[in-house]
Amino acid sequence: MFKVNFYGKMLHPRGAPVPPSLPLQEVHVSKEIIGKISVASKMMWCSAAVDVLFLMDGSHSVGKGSFERSKHFAITVCDALDINPRKVRVGAIQFSSAPRLEFPLDAFSTQQEVKAEIKRMVFKGGRTETSLALKYLLRKGFPGGRNASVPQVLIIITDGRSQGHVALPAKQLKLRGVTVFTVGIRFPRWEELHSLASEPRERHVLMAEQVEDAANGLFSTLSGSAICTTASPDCKVQPHPCERKTLETVRELAGLAPCWRGSRSADAVLAALCPFSSWKRVFFTHPTTCYRTTCPGPCDSQPCQNGGTCVPEAPDRYRCLCPPAFGGEANCALNLSLKCRVDVLFLLASSADTSPEGFQRAKAFVKRFVRAALTGDSQARVGVARYGAELTVAVPVGEYQDVPDLVRSLDSLPFDGGATLTGRALRQAAERGFGSAPGTGLDRPRRAVVLMTEARSQDEVAGPAGFVRARELLLLGMGSEDVRAELEVITGGPELVLTYTGPQDLFDQIPKLQGKLCNRPRPGCQAQSLDLVFMLDASVSVGPENFAQMQSFVRSCALRFDVNPDVTQIGLVVYGGRVQTAFGLDAHLRRAAVLRALSQAPYLGGVGSAGTALLHIYDKVMTVQGGARPGVPKAVVVVTGGSGVEDAAVPAQKLRDNGVSVLVVGVGPVLREALRRLAGPRDALIHVATYADLSHHQDALIEWMCREAKQPVNLCKPSPCMNEGTCVLHNGSYRCECQGGWEGPHCENRALRGDALKARGSSREPAGGQPLRPSRLGLPRRRGPPGR
Repeated sequence: MFKVNFYGKMLHPRGAPVPPSLPLQEVHVSKEIIGKISVASKMMWCSAAVDVLFLMDGSHSVGKGSFERSKHFAITVCDALDINPRKVRVGAIQFSSAPRLEFPLDAFSTQQEVKAEIKRMVFKGGRTETSLALKYLLRKGFPGGRNASVPQVLIIITDGRSQGHVALPAKQLKLRGVTVFTVGIRFPRWEELHSLASEPRERHVLMAEQVEDAANGLFSTLSGSAICTTASPDCKVQPHPCERKTLETVRELAGLAPCWRGSRSADAVLAALCPFSSWKRVFFTHPTTCYRTTCPGPCDSQPCQNGGTCVPEAPDRYRCLCPPAFGGEANCALNLSLKCRVDVLFLLASSADTSPEGFQRAKAFVKRFVRAALTGDSQARVGVARYGAELTVAVPVGEYQDVPDLVRSLDSLPFDGGATLTGRALRQAAERGFGSAPGTGLDRPRRAVVLMTEARSQDEVAGPAGFVRARELLLLGMGSEDVRAELEVITGGPELVLTYTGPQDLFDQIPKLQGKLCNRPRPGCQAQSLDLVFMLDASVSVGPENFAQMQSFVRSCALRFDVNPDVTQIGLVVYGGRVQTAFGLDAHLRRAAVLRALSQAPYLGGVGSAGTALLHIYDKVMTVQGGARPGVPKAVVVVTGGSGVEDAAVPAQKLRDNGVSVLVVGVGPVLREALRRLAGPRDALIHVATYADLSHHQDALIEWMCREAKQPVNLCKPSPCMNEGTCVLHNGSYRCECQGGWEGPHCENRALRGDALKARGSSREPAGGQPLRPSRLGLPRRRGPPGR
């Protein structure tokens, strides 16, 4: 059964056919498996007594370009053949109106000679008389071949558009013991290829346009007869679902038009509606099964730990792309030694509301943390206390012989039960949890209390938490989502809270906790490249006075960044009754110009739509044309009073999927559910009670932006290619594959033809050529207004 798909956009406006490079056979597997198929095709070796004859279609329906691809496929196959007089012999016949022997099987005795002769073959042109070529072989046999005891393999490379009947001569060849492979080229007729091929046909029909895939399929079939083998015994042949397509021109009823019937004499004219037709290019789809060889890859064992991405570089070599906390470690292994001077007291809830299971989870986390963080060169010290109704300091800070001794002390720490008096425990921890810490002032190590609880407190916590912070102790909270709000009150902000959903998620917080213990607040991220767009709510729900406070807040944030074309670029979008780009990313090249432009941003009024504003940023601001730089982290900060955000969750996710981080600063006494949906991830939301309080959350916003500036970047997100060009990642860089008459590193120039192209000189690199390095983008820079 065939499926019919119409592909109107794939046709040239003047009716030219689809480009031959279009994949007309698709193996439906992951990119990883496609890569393994390609690698396995290079690991095959065929060394047995066998005669291999290429029967290559050189007719006009194939064309010279496709004939050259046929030659390339034949040469690729020869790379895996042990060509010598005692093993594999290779010959070639080109056919069109009549067959022509290019070279017999006994003409050449080395692989280099055969490949050179195939390269010298000249396209004939003419009709597609496949049946005459098959009858030639039936009459004369394999030219230069050996006796019948040697297996004979016939590889027919054709578009399957024969002008004679091929089924009978093909059947007669197969009855003589010839193994027939048919390899489609250009837009093949798969029905004819199937009638020519040996059984089982799904193993003997291939597509030459995908050279490595077709070579793999050929060798996979021959490996069943011990003619071909792989370098690794662990390689195996597996079936995969795939589709083959045939491009046909079909007639379609287009409608009815007035026409005349009868003669045109005055009394015999008959007006009527007559049908008329149009012609369309149609793909006929043939579902089938493809058999391919895959070999174990270096990444199959998942050697990269802690969320690292394994990238194969050779059949036996790989590298790991590690998350930031694990960079530089072998296989992204856990090595989070605390390099900073810090005294840490873990305060574990041991009340009845926490449950024994929760208490055991907290102990397991602390044990794993100290094993990872307290290595030989660590300057940190750790203590552990538990609390219910009272605080018990089980392991004073630093008072242990070594890490195993600390772990043994944790093992013997019992569950207490009783009331959950977190406020009382915090005050007691500040008073006696650290003992007599060495040094004073700048000589004293940083001191931190890490509160771990899954139960709400039964006493007041805000006062004791303020008492702890007043003694210059860093308060960090870890717990379930149920206690997040209380932990934010205790610690003083959401950036000091870590939540988890289960045991494994809890252990995944180790690198985050390490970072919060050692990272002190810094004034911006001066050396980090970032494309940053502020999106301000200028609707009537905010009002002009509150909008002015937003502007002041954004100006204060901009002061913390090094604004120049090589480091940080800042843009501004405002929205109300309409959406307006106040200034684009590359409009102002210095911080002073950005600050002036921020002060001049217009208040719009009207009813605002945050979703429309985010789509505006997606389409017109975070683009190459809008000044965005490929390879640079990108972030959008939305400052809103919460009105008009009901339609914004999907556009925000669209930006995130395109490599742009989105943070929401929601202002108002009540945090609306629509704002939570817009923010998405929990750490991408800052809740501010009033516009006057915006300045108190500046450090949290700067910390988020600096963290996003250090995230790994996909060079193709957002795509740097203009005019519908396609971005392709390649060896740590990218290139743009241009379409529709565009050229240039980013498809920014109209392609020139003929003499105009010559006039530009030969030094110009063609579109889609060598990959571009992010540090040398060569992008055209738009000129901003005077006086920047």
